[in-house]
Amino acid sequence: MTAASGVVRHPLRARLRERGLDATTLLALPAVLFVLALFVYPFLYGLYLSFNPMQGGALANYARFFSDPFLYDTIGTTLVIAVPVTVLNVAAAIPVALRVRLMRRQRLLTAILVIPITLGTVLVAEGLLTYLGPRGWVNRVLLDLGLAEHPIRLIHNYWGVFLSLVITGFPFTFLLVLSYVTGIDPSLENAAAVFGARARARFTRILLPLLIPGLTITLALAFVQSFSVFPSAVLLGAPAGPTRVISIAAYQAAFEQYDYPMASAIAMLMAGVQVLIVVALLMLRGLVYRGPAATGKG
Repeated sequence: MTAASGVVRHPLRARLRERGLDATTLLALPAVLFVLALFVYPFLYGLYLSFNPMQGGALANYARFFSDPFLYDTIGTTLVIAVPVTVLNVAAAIPVALRVRLMRRQRLLTAILVIPITLGTVLVAEGLLTYLGPRGWVNRVLLDLGLAEHPIRLIHNYWGVFLSLVITGFPFTFLLVLSYVTGIDPSLENAAAVFGARARARFTRILLPLLIPGLTITLALAFVQSFSVFPSAVLLGAPAGPTRVISIAAYQAAFEQYDYPMASAIAMLMAGVQVLIVVALLMLRGLVYRGPAATGKG
């Protein structure tokens, strides 16, 4: 700064601070670079590949996908698996989380419930092959008790994939729901109990409205996790039949046909379906939940 001329010269640090680039903001730079390198660039590159097919014009891959029932049926197959699994996991996680929050040994029970996350999808699938197979423990018990005349087929079909996704997806869903449930002030429910509200009324009038924003996020994340199913569909399902999900179609295009543009197109469609479902859930939340201000008016 020169007082004689009256001109103030700002140092570089001051100029950066004026533009919002202070030291705290710069700490986020490594995370931004990480996201760009591992998520944004691969997505943009995959999108670019999808419009550069091995044969035909820019939209040839997408036209081929929607003109072949063996390909576009994978979207419906994946939805038929992912949607029921998502709804079941969230519906089961709510009462379990409400009960666990009142227990003394909450940490121990929570640790037991999240064990499937540490095992991984492949290990859970291998275990289910042993337990649910024709000579597995489940069929042996059913046959010994006379509850079944012949082994029940629970693997290499829809139910094998369904059970695997429920087992591996429930802990993830439960942890999310538990975090939202424990964040609700217990005094609200206690006050309603003092005024004579029953447990059902307390849940529908107090807990559920407060849980709707969190449950929407849980539904969205659980759906994305279930929709991207691959190991369970291969190991416990019928990859060429009723459990040929969209991820298997992308894998076959990339590593069996070596058609990476087509695989990229399938991956883009897979991401598009997930985005549509997530956006629909968020829009539905906006219609149902108006926030504390709106609920307070009632």
